[in-house]
Amino acid sequence: MCHTSIQYIYCDLYSVVHLYSVDCLSHSKLPEILHGKLLNFICPSLHCLLLKLSLFGKNVVVIMESGNDSSGLARTKSEQLVESAAAAAALKSQPSIDSIGKVDGGGTSLTRKSSWRMVAASPSRGGGGGSSRNTHIRKTSSSSVALSRASSSMDFSFSFTGFTLPADEISDSKPFSDEDIPEDIEAGNHKPKFQAEPTLPIYLKFTDVSYKVMIKGMTKNEEKDILKGITGAVNPGEVLALMGPSGSGKTSLLNLIGGRLSQPRISGSITYNDLPYSKCLKSKIGFVTQDDILSPHLTVKETLTYAARLKLPNTLTREQKEKRALDVIYELGLERCQDTMIGGSFIRGVSGGERKRVCVGNEIIINPSLLFLDEPTSGLDSTTALKIVQMLHDIAEAGKTVVTTIHQPSSRLFHKFDKLILLGKGSLLYFGKASEAMDYFQHIGCSPLIAMNPAEFLLDLANGNLNDVSVPSELEDKVQIGNAQAETRNGKPSPALVQEYLVESYENRVAEIEKKKLLVPIPLDEELKSKVHCPKRQWGTSWSEQYSILFSRGFKERRHDYFSWLRITQVLSTAIILGLLWWQSDANNMKGLQDQAGLLFFIAVFWGFFPVFTAIFTFPQERAMLTKERATDMYRLSAYFLARTTSDLPLDLVLPVLFLLVVYFMAGLRLSVGSFFLTILTVFLCIVAAQGLGLAIGATLMDLKRATTLASVTVMTFMLAGGFFVKRVPIFISWIRYLSFNYHTYKLLLKVQYEQVAPSINGIRIDSGLTEVVALIAMVFGYRLLAYLSLRRMKVGGA
Repeated sequence: MCHTSIQYIYCDLYSVVHLYSVDCLSHSKLPEILHGKLLNFICPSLHCLLLKLSLFGKNVVVIMESGNDSSGLARTKSEQLVESAAAAAALKSQPSIDSIGKVDGGGTSLTRKSSWRMVAASPSRGGGGGSSRNTHIRKTSSSSVALSRASSSMDFSFSFTGFTLPADEISDSKPFSDEDIPEDIEAGNHKPKFQAEPTLPIYLKFTDVSYKVMIKGMTKNEEKDILKGITGAVNPGEVLALMGPSGSGKTSLLNLIGGRLSQPRISGSITYNDLPYSKCLKSKIGFVTQDDILSPHLTVKETLTYAARLKLPNTLTREQKEKRALDVIYELGLERCQDTMIGGSFIRGVSGGERKRVCVGNEIIINPSLLFLDEPTSGLDSTTALKIVQMLHDIAEAGKTVVTTIHQPSSRLFHKFDKLILLGKGSLLYFGKASEAMDYFQHIGCSPLIAMNPAEFLLDLANGNLNDVSVPSELEDKVQIGNAQAETRNGKPSPALVQEYLVESYENRVAEIEKKKLLVPIPLDEELKSKVHCPKRQWGTSWSEQYSILFSRGFKERRHDYFSWLRITQVLSTAIILGLLWWQSDANNMKGLQDQAGLLFFIAVFWGFFPVFTAIFTFPQERAMLTKERATDMYRLSAYFLARTTSDLPLDLVLPVLFLLVVYFMAGLRLSVGSFFLTILTVFLCIVAAQGLGLAIGATLMDLKRATTLASVTVMTFMLAGGFFVKRVPIFISWIRYLSFNYHTYKLLLKVQYEQVAPSINGIRIDSGLTEVVALIAMVFGYRLLAYLSLRRMKVGGA
């Protein structure tokens, strides 16, 4: 008996679209025709079909391969297929076979309906194909229709006349392989190998986890249950999905098991390799928040490079860290946008899917053992969401443990998950394999009455909605008893009753079984288990390197803001207006001297007011980024604070210099090199002191409305006490002027300009200026120290 594999290739003029393989066990006429050779079959009736399909720009080639031939089916380009068909048509015709769709003389014909019902298992590609005695259909692409489907839909019935294909053409062919398909994540074919180096396997278990929060009311505080006894587990190589409606506690549970919440109102057990959470785990956990927290002015490559340089250990050189960043870029399919800005609300940048992949790349760059993601598919279309979930599946296959919350996945997304936790109002409704969820709910009497997405069905149950869902007999009995509160208008049980039934069903049928499974020891030795603990925090780089990297990153981030056309126009236009109003003023007479004194006071006020309201926004706007990066021990707070404040200094010097270059010479101030540079230095000292006040107010309040209000009152007070408007201040309030940087700056500017002209100007005595310099320097460091201490008090998850 001869074993034959018939290959249907349905193609257009450029590429193969569909390939189907059918193993034919035997045929009475095959031994007379095949003789162990690869044959092409084309018959007059097939020419008719080809003519019909050519109206749609399609060609059909049918190839028959002997299962005893070790060469396997050749995968060629469409042009080669067309040439092979033409060459075969020129050869001598062989005796015809009655029907290609028949197997063993009386088999079922390969129609559109029957072809899809056959087992989707691949036959052997080499010589092993002859050992198979089953009928298989192998689908290797998913974008068109097979020849059998086309023939059945067009009502064609045809037979084939065989032609022998020369052996030399067969020997030049390459075996068909999935590796020949170009990898492209946008096409859905990209299968990256995430971080080839080994990682520490972490088995995550959590038992009876409960979480409560205190809600402040008008008269009394009320305690609210967010999570109620949640139990689950996930192992390396698995993807666990936390699913449920809004407000069900998905994000709270994710933050708890991810080590981001540490409050006294948490009960239950959460273990990592059977050990409790420790700060050492921060370097082994990646956490992708729901909001994409990224620097809008950095490119994709810069974002991942800075993350690699800060997170990766000192054992790697800078070149190796930058190479790791490039590897992640290519693994995530971001090479096309690596030089594009991330962008934000008002800045054009990468797409939503690319932004989400950058967030994932920020976390997997350290090769984490645990990866947590909070709704990574929110706001994305179904195709992009599928790519993100497929990427998570690939990460898990590399030995990582992946946990993600998901809000409303498509059916394709749902089947990508290994395990599922379904939550409803903080209670556990199901935990187990995602593929068995539908069977479980059908077992307890909840079955969909119409075809629907499994995720939609589960979310309806979690909401207590039984529309288009069968009502369990136990619930029907409660409704029939006449419980008015349990019955809705349409005769269905109330959502509260449905949820109560689902919770009881899980606790009675599944909960104890799952808890017993968690008692089974994990397959790791004690040495591997102990690696989740360490005696002290592990920083990726030294303090000096952290400062250097953060300084460079901060400078690149904020240069766009400082050198924006709006800000430059604001400063230069103000300078020109001042120069025109005080055009070549003369300080040799008293009136001109008083006019110039007014100009100097305005300069002191302008460069005190401007930096305060710029610095106020610094820490409130960067709070999310700071919290996220500190939660993973990315850098020390002291290194960040010093880099953040010093990286602004070069930028702070540019605009004042431009301002004074215009005003100083237009207004006719003292033409001396020393006086000019001392004026610049005085203004710069005022800016740094005022900036410190803004940083302190912003870091202390962390609320822009309150901070802006407080800053307005403070700056106005300092301006009024600056010594220009009021000469004689009551003694009980005169101490305010010594806290005013406007007052000290004004006195220094008067000294620089008129030290040799008059001993006092407008009632302000001109002295050595040492007191003013010391006061401003004290403000520079004092305000910043207050800001730093305020940041230290800020709570960080997992700290």
